[in-house]
Amino acid sequence: MHLGILTGGGDVPGLNPTIKAVVNEASARGWKVTGFRRGWAGPLNYNPDDPEGSQEWLMPLDPLVVRTIDRMGGTVLRTSRTKPSKARPKDIPDFLKSKYTFAEGQATTDTTDHILRVLESLKMDCLVAIGGDDTLSYASRLHQEGAPTMCIPKTMDNDVFGTDYCLGFSTCITRSVEFLTLLRTPAGSHERFLVVELFGRNSGESALIAGYLADADRTLIAEVPFDMERVAELMIKDRARNPSNYAMVLVSEGAMMEGGRIIQSGEADAYGHQKLGGIGEMVGAQLKAITGVDIMNQSLAYLVRAGAPDSIDLMVGRNFGTKTIQLIEEGRMGLMVAIQDGKYVTQPADISTKGVRRVDIDAMYDVEQYRPRIKKISGMPMFLR
Repeated sequence: MHLGILTGGGDVPGLNPTIKAVVNEASARGWKVTGFRRGWAGPLNYNPDDPEGSQEWLMPLDPLVVRTIDRMGGTVLRTSRTKPSKARPKDIPDFLKSKYTFAEGQATTDTTDHILRVLESLKMDCLVAIGGDDTLSYASRLHQEGAPTMCIPKTMDNDVFGTDYCLGFSTCITRSVEFLTLLRTPAGSHERFLVVELFGRNSGESALIAGYLADADRTLIAEVPFDMERVAELMIKDRARNPSNYAMVLVSEGAMMEGGRIIQSGEADAYGHQKLGGIGEMVGAQLKAITGVDIMNQSLAYLVRAGAPDSIDLMVGRNFGTKTIQLIEEGRMGLMVAIQDGKYVTQPADISTKGVRRVDIDAMYDVEQYRPRIKKISGMPMFLR
C-alpha cells in the first residue's frame, strides 16, 4: 500500500510521535508512506504534470527518517491553515491560476477536484490526516468523494467532537501549570493581580483544567460570560486572604464580559477564524481601574505549544498512529481514531462535524465564583471529561 500523511492547523507536541508510529507500523507491513508538507497546502501545490518540480511539497518517510522525531515538538511535516474547499486567491499556485478564477466579490473557490487528482496521480491508497475539526472535516469530505482517508484528532484545546482526548492537550496543561506556578514569584514579590491569558478558542477546557491544577484563584472560561465588577470583588478578597498579598486569574482567550464580545483581530483564515486574544489585557485594565491594584499581565500564547510532548501525548500519539495502521490493514477506512471513557475506539470520519465539544458547566464550573468545581469524581475519566 501507499499511504499519504499530513498535519494541518496549529502545531502541538505529539504530532511527531504519531507520524513516527504511522511510518514504523506501515514499514513493518512493507507499505510506503509519503508525507505532504505544510498541511493541505501540500496537495494543493503539488503539480501532477510536473512531479520533479513539485518535490518540495512531498517528504518520503521511512523508519530512518523518523527515527528521532518523537523527541521533538511541532511537526516534521510542517503545517498550514489552508483549506482546499475554500482556497483564497493567494492560496492558488501559479499552475492552477488559469483553472480557478475568481469573479468580482468571490473570496474563495473549491479546489477539491485538483486534490483528488493529486492523490490519484500519486497512487495513494489512503490519506492519514492529523488535525483539529477543520482539518478532519475536509478529510472526511475527501473520503465521501472516493479518496479513502483516516483521521487523527489533535488540538491542545481538546475540542474535537467525538473524542474525549486530542493530541497536545496534556502537554498544554503541563506547560500551563508550570508557567502559572513560576509566575507566582513575581506576582507575590510585587503584590499584584496576576492576569494570565491562555489559548482555547471557543472552548474553555484548557483554561479550566489548568486553573484547577494550578489552583488559580479565579478562572474565566469561554462558555460563561463574566461580570467584571464581580471578578474584581472576588480578586480583592483573594488577595487579602493570601499572605503574599497577590491573586491570580486565568482567562481563556475566548472568554468575554457580560454584554461584551469575543476579542479577535486580523484577517480570517481559510476556515473563517480570526485570531483570538486580548481579553487578558482588557481584564487587567478593568481590574486596575476598579481596584487601583497594579496588574501583572501575561499571555502564555505559543509557549504552551512549545517543546517536546509529555508522556501522555507520547503514548496517545503512538497509540493513535498504531491503531490507524491496524484499521487500514483490516480494510477499515473513513474513520477517526478516538478515546472514549479512557478506551481507544473508532468514530466515523465525519464525527467532528456532528456537534461541538464544550465544558460541561453544571458538572465542572461554579458560575458564581468563577472557578472550577468538579461536582463528582467517581466514575469520571482521568481528564474528567
